[in-house]
Amino acid sequence: MKADLKVLLVDDDKATNLYNQYNLKKLGCCKSIDVALNGQEAIEFLTSKDEEGNHPQPHLIFLDINMPLVDGWEFLELYDQLSEEQKGDVIVVMLTTSVNQDDFKKAEANPHIKDFKSKPLTIDKMQELIESYWESK
Repeated sequence: MKADLKVLLVDDDKATNLYNQYNLKKLGCCKSIDVALNGQEAIEFLTSKDEEGNHPQPHLIFLDINMPLVDGWEFLELYDQLSEEQKGDVIVVMLTTSVNQDDFKKAEANPHIKDFKSKPLTIDKMQELIESYWESK
């Protein structure tokens, strides 16, 4: 498994973030794991630059729907306005406890969302998801 993924967790639930961080670390697939507690923090992270002037450009974003300030859908609207340099080559996976069929349909229609998963995302499902996008690369 590719061991140098940069992952951004966007979720206001700290327990979910800890659980996902634990599983990602256990899989040994990540170079970095960053956390944003809402969509606004995620946008600020994506538009930030490091010492060399580079944007973070995560490979994978796990995105919650229901969050304070800027929710998952609002994040996607803001994300759409970012430059390609700020976005990078990213896979966005929506993680949610929502059972609302409208959310599923909306996710399917959004070009940025590559997958839609229910919480909690087990380590096996996480490994399967990561392998489906990066194992063959």
